[in-house]
Amino acid sequence: MKKNIFFFLSALTLIINSCDDNPYKQGKLYYTSFCSNCHMEGGEGLKGLIPPLAKADYLANFRSELPCIVRKGQKSKIVVNGVEYGQQEMLPIAKLSDFEITNILNYIGTSWGNTEKIWTVDEVRQSLDKCQ
Repeated sequence: MKKNIFFFLSALTLIINSCDDNPYKQGKLYYTSFCSNCHMEGGEGLKGLIPPLAKADYLANFRSELPCIVRKGQKSKIVVNGVEYGQQEMLPIAKLSDFEITNILNYIGTSWGNTEKIWTVDEVRQSLDKCQ
Protein backbone atom coordinates (compact mmCIF):
# COMPACT_ATOMS: atom_id res chain seq x y z
CA MET A 1 0.00 0.00 0.00
CA LYS A 2 2.78 2.47 0.91
CA LYS A 3 4.51 1.65 -2.36
CA ASN A 4 1.34 2.47 -4.32
CA ILE A 5 0.95 5.79 -2.53
CA PHE A 6 4.58 6.66 -3.28
CA PHE A 7 4.14 5.91 -6.99
CA PHE A 8 0.86 7.84 -7.09
CA LEU A 9 2.45 10.89 -5.47
CA SER A 10 5.46 10.66 -7.77
CA ALA A 11 3.23 10.48 -10.83
CA LEU A 12 1.12 13.38 -9.56
CA THR A 13 4.25 15.49 -9.05
CA LEU A 14 5.40 14.77 -12.61
CA ILE A 15 2.00 15.69 -14.00
CA ILE A 16 1.84 18.94 -12.04
CA ASN A 17 5.37 19.91 -13.10
CA SER A 18 4.63 19.14 -16.75
CA CYS A 19 1.80 21.71 -16.64
CA ASP A 20 4.31 24.52 -16.18
CA ASP A 21 4.17 26.88 -19.15
CA ASN A 22 7.96 27.24 -19.28
CA PRO A 23 10.18 24.15 -19.39
CA TYR A 24 13.34 26.13 -18.52
CA LYS A 25 13.06 25.80 -14.75
CA GLN A 26 16.82 25.86 -14.23
CA GLY A 27 17.04 29.01 -16.30
CA LYS A 28 14.33 30.55 -14.15
CA LEU A 29 16.33 29.75 -11.01
CA TYR A 30 19.46 31.36 -12.46
CA TYR A 31 17.45 34.34 -13.72
CA THR A 32 15.90 34.81 -10.28
CA SER A 33 19.32 34.63 -8.62
CA PHE A 34 21.31 36.81 -11.00
CA CYS A 35 18.98 38.96 -13.14
CA SER A 36 15.64 39.65 -11.50
CA ASN A 37 16.98 42.19 -8.99
CA CYS A 38 17.39 44.63 -11.88
CA HIS A 39 15.23 43.33 -14.72
CA MET A 40 12.44 42.41 -12.28
CA GLU A 41 10.68 39.08 -11.81
CA GLY A 42 8.40 39.61 -14.80
CA GLY A 43 11.17 40.93 -17.07
CA GLU A 44 9.63 44.41 -17.12
CA GLY A 45 12.86 46.22 -16.20
CA LEU A 46 12.84 49.57 -14.44
CA LYS A 47 11.27 52.36 -16.47
CA GLY A 48 13.87 54.61 -18.04
CA LEU A 49 16.75 53.02 -16.18
CA ILE A 50 16.93 49.24 -16.80
CA PRO A 51 15.63 47.81 -20.07
CA PRO A 52 12.81 45.29 -20.16
CA LEU A 53 13.38 41.72 -21.26
CA ALA A 54 9.68 41.00 -21.67
CA LYS A 55 8.67 41.40 -25.32
CA ALA A 56 12.00 43.11 -25.98
CA ASP A 57 12.93 43.59 -29.63
CA TYR A 58 16.59 43.66 -28.56
CA LEU A 59 16.53 39.89 -27.95
CA ALA A 60 16.01 39.15 -31.65
CA ASN A 61 17.84 42.16 -33.07
CA PHE A 62 21.08 41.52 -31.16
CA ARG A 63 20.84 37.78 -30.47
CA SER A 64 24.51 37.03 -31.04
CA GLU A 65 25.56 39.64 -28.44
CA LEU A 66 23.37 38.35 -25.60
CA PRO A 67 25.78 35.75 -24.15
CA CYS A 68 28.54 38.37 -24.01
CA ILE A 69 26.25 40.87 -22.31
CA VAL A 70 25.37 38.33 -19.63
CA ARG A 71 29.01 37.33 -19.08
CA LYS A 72 30.74 40.72 -19.49
CA GLY A 73 28.00 43.25 -18.72
CA GLN A 74 26.81 46.24 -20.72
CA LYS A 75 28.29 49.74 -20.55
CA SER A 76 27.15 51.35 -23.78
CA LYS A 77 23.74 52.81 -24.52
CA ILE A 78 21.20 50.50 -26.12
CA VAL A 79 17.72 50.95 -27.56
CA VAL A 80 15.01 48.50 -26.52
CA ASN A 81 11.52 48.84 -27.98
CA GLY A 82 12.36 52.38 -29.11
CA VAL A 83 13.58 53.57 -25.69
CA GLU A 84 17.25 54.39 -25.03
CA TYR A 85 18.89 52.91 -21.93
CA GLY A 86 22.41 53.40 -20.69
CA GLN A 87 22.44 55.50 -17.55
CA GLN A 88 22.81 52.36 -15.44
CA GLU A 89 25.68 49.99 -16.28
CA MET A 90 24.86 46.28 -16.32
CA LEU A 91 27.48 44.51 -14.25
CA PRO A 92 29.13 41.35 -15.58
CA ILE A 93 28.27 37.92 -14.24
CA ALA A 94 31.59 36.27 -15.09
CA LYS A 95 31.11 33.29 -12.79
CA LEU A 96 28.24 31.84 -14.83
CA SER A 97 29.12 28.80 -16.92
CA ASP A 98 28.26 28.53 -20.61
CA PHE A 99 25.54 26.07 -19.62
CA GLU A 100 24.05 28.46 -17.05
CA ILE A 101 24.04 31.33 -19.56
CA THR A 102 22.29 29.05 -22.07
CA ASN A 103 19.61 28.24 -19.51
CA ILE A 104 19.08 31.90 -18.63
CA LEU A 105 18.80 32.92 -22.28
CA ASN A 106 16.33 30.12 -22.99
CA TYR A 107 14.24 31.10 -19.99
CA ILE A 108 14.20 34.78 -21.03
CA GLY A 109 13.56 33.91 -24.66
CA THR A 110 10.47 31.84 -23.85
CA SER A 111 8.99 33.92 -21.02
CA TRP A 112 6.73 36.97 -20.77
CA GLY A 113 5.50 36.78 -24.35
CA ASN A 114 8.94 36.24 -25.89
CA THR A 115 9.14 33.64 -28.65
CA GLU A 116 12.86 33.53 -29.41
CA LYS A 117 14.72 30.66 -31.03
CA ILE A 118 16.14 28.23 -28.47
CA TRP A 119 19.85 28.55 -27.67
CA THR A 120 22.23 25.60 -27.69
CA VAL A 121 25.33 25.48 -25.50
CA ASP A 122 27.46 25.37 -28.66
CA GLU A 123 25.82 28.54 -29.99
CA VAL A 124 26.43 30.29 -26.67
CA ARG A 125 30.08 29.16 -26.68
CA GLN A 126 30.58 30.45 -30.22
CA SER A 127 29.13 33.82 -29.24
CA LEU A 128 31.29 33.96 -26.10
CA ASP A 129 34.41 33.16 -28.15
CA LYS A 130 33.74 36.37 -30.12
CA CYS A 131 33.37 38.60 -27.03
CA GLN A 132 35.61 41.62 -26.94
